[in-house]
Amino acid sequence: MEALNLPTVTAFRPPRETNGDKSSAKFKPPNPLKPLSPKPLLGRPRSHYSHRLAAGVRAEYGEDEPSKQMQEMNAAKKRWEALIREGKIKILTPKEAGYAVRLSNKTLLDVRPSTEHEKAWVKGSPWIPIFDVDSTITAGSIPKNITNFVMGGWWSGSPVLSYNSQFLQKVEEQFPRDIELIVACQKGLRSLAACEQLLKAGYENIFWVQGGLEAAEEEDFQREGPQPFKLAGIGGFSEFLGWTDQQRAQAAKEGWGYRFVFTARLAGLVILADALFIGAQQLGPYLQHLRSN
Repeated sequence: MEALNLPTVTAFRPPRETNGDKSSAKFKPPNPLKPLSPKPLLGRPRSHYSHRLAAGVRAEYGEDEPSKQMQEMNAAKKRWEALIREGKIKILTPKEAGYAVRLSNKTLLDVRPSTEHEKAWVKGSPWIPIFDVDSTITAGSIPKNITNFVMGGWWSGSPVLSYNSQFLQKVEEQFPRDIELIVACQKGLRSLAACEQLLKAGYENIFWVQGGLEAAEEEDFQREGPQPFKLAGIGGFSEFLGWTDQQRAQAAKEGWGYRFVFTARLAGLVILADALFIGAQQLGPYLQHLRSN
């Protein structure tokens, strides 16, 4: 499958002082919202974005048949590539977006679903999800939720999402069309879909956070919420056991204290499983004794 060839950007450097040297002027930071020159895609292989794009489109459009998923994926990929190539969607790294928010007071629009937003969010950023958790109970939603759970939702914690039909309406209620909007999601895919919708609605100054908040370091934004940005997109049994890539990276930074929590959880599960097995063995003869009496 052809990879999504997205242009990227060079890192935005913070302003520097001249330590009182009057002969040289203070360094003036460039405008964080200017189009920037490309460089390799954050050090990741092209296939990384192809797999992420495929998964993102499936989650966003909710198609069940593989052929329809592929059609939607290819169509979305081509549209987004064209919008970026034509400069209609400008790219910012998380660090550059953080400088734009802090130094230039630009607006960062968080379009993540509630399950991710409630774990970590940028201080003061408006939140309008483009896709949110499908909590409806209908004849169609029940099989979809069961399938999602069986096919890995129990492990990853990924819920079934549905398009927020009020997304554009809520954006238009809060922001004029001439505003400069920085759009971010967790991994950078749903925010591309949001950028496309905003362009169609007449918003022209749209900036996309490449890699999403998961690619951000903690110092890039003022965070609120109980989890680091990198952990906001994980869940399920894998999160409980600490078996996600994000948690392994976190453990490498924080050391054994962080790892001990998940080791204790795993040990507790083993002990519980043994207790249940022994209990079942004891319960069988007891029930048989009751029946014989």
